[in-house]
Amino acid sequence: MSTLLVVNAATEETRVALVENRVVTEIYIDRTRSRGTIGNIFKGRVSKVLPGMEASFVDIGLHKAAFLHVDDIRDASTMPPPRAFHKFDVGEETADDTIETDDIDDIDDGGDVATRAALPPRLITDLIKEGQELLVQVVKEPMGTKGPRVTTYLTFPGRYLVYMPDIDHVGVSRKIEDEEERERLRRLVEETRQPTEGYVVRTVSEGGDGREFEREAQFLRKLWANVIARSENSPAPALLHSDLDLITRTVRDLLNDDVDRLIIDSPTEYDRLLQFVNNFLPELAPRIELYEGEELIFDHFGVEMELSRALRRRVWLRSGGYIVIDQTEALTAIDVNTGRFVGQRNLEDTILKTNLEAVDEIAYQLRLRNIGGIIIIDFIDMEILEHRQKVYEQLVAATAADKARTTIYPVSELGLVEMTRKRVRENLGRTMMEPCPQCDGTGYVKSGTTIAYDLFREVRRVAGRNTGGTITITAHPDIVDLLYGEERLTLDELELAFQCRIQVEASHDPFSDHFKVERIA
Repeated sequence: MSTLLVVNAATEETRVALVENRVVTEIYIDRTRSRGTIGNIFKGRVSKVLPGMEASFVDIGLHKAAFLHVDDIRDASTMPPPRAFHKFDVGEETADDTIETDDIDDIDDGGDVATRAALPPRLITDLIKEGQELLVQVVKEPMGTKGPRVTTYLTFPGRYLVYMPDIDHVGVSRKIEDEEERERLRRLVEETRQPTEGYVVRTVSEGGDGREFEREAQFLRKLWANVIARSENSPAPALLHSDLDLITRTVRDLLNDDVDRLIIDSPTEYDRLLQFVNNFLPELAPRIELYEGEELIFDHFGVEMELSRALRRRVWLRSGGYIVIDQTEALTAIDVNTGRFVGQRNLEDTILKTNLEAVDEIAYQLRLRNIGGIIIIDFIDMEILEHRQKVYEQLVAATAADKARTTIYPVSELGLVEMTRKRVRENLGRTMMEPCPQCDGTGYVKSGTTIAYDLFREVRRVAGRNTGGTITITAHPDIVDLLYGEERLTLDELELAFQCRIQVEASHDPFSDHFKVERIA
């Protein structure tokens, strides 16, 4: 299977597409004006402590205060709490940048389980106080109305290792399954590391001789030393460390043995990328190419068309059925419909075929659009229990290759599937679109008739008990047409009731529900 990384680099925006066997499976976007913050380390100041939530808000200099939970606060005097330490089991939850890397794993409990269970629960009021300064790292981008989520467990990801300056432990990616290989890599890192510092060996290190570990460890230690030095000389809030940009992160995290080539369309960025690779990852240089075609690179590889599909609410299936994807603040709902597909045998067979086809498309769309959080899939009702099980098993199989961690529950009696997908960054829809200013993101606006009736009520308010004179209505051209058409009789009745003259004028306001009613003496 051919796998490519296609990079479209422009002044205002950088876009990266992962193309597997000519199918666009993942898209990453980094805009200059709204560059991501995941992986960045800040010196922040606690602005508010919330004992009822065991959390706090930290001012890190962004528009929205960062959220810090008690489990994300490192307390050197006690054993790390399970939930905070567990974050190193999942690649997406480390400060591992915009690109999710689900390969950081195999961290022990951090101590005897029984000993941990005997410890009293930690209270946030015992750990931090308002006005206190902290070093924190962003692990989740701001989403919707929420600010970024931060942690005091700092990590520095490299290509082969993830450096944890304050955690005395060595772990190995769970994707490396061979126990002998895991132990070999762990021993190599143990020979490299210094007391009190920790590392996680990343998947790309499998089979390596470990010579690159020492060089990378030295580089990561220098990054940490630089953060400490800047922290001592910077008042809070302050940015102390920025993670790599999208292009260099792509090389670090995605250009692995499964990827054949990275193709980039900017000569300037190509030269910069080659310099970066030659300095840190010289073995990757032969796989980086400059695209020199006349056609735009995303057009040439079919990425632009898939981007367009990824923004649509309705996605058609090859059989003629379709799925509808609706994203809300709380969850994403996906509805499966037979559409034009009528089948060839019987109703149950038609339903099963549509649901199975929808499963593959849903798994693909979740990955392409980077939809995370709670997801509810409304499959077409299946009466046969075996059909439900088949749909469930195929959904599990279809999401197995997804880098983001997913949890899927069997089909319910109502034909619903509940699942979750790890969410770290905004999905494509939120990145590339904004709520409709007229409908406020609901997808609906008042009908012309409803607006006309609102307008008539306003006429009655303005007229009040007075009679005579002139009342002027200024409204959207479509509403004006309605008033002079279907609702003309009501206008005449209002003129007669209030013994006044009503003038109707078209406005230039683009919003159909905006109107003005004024009385002219």
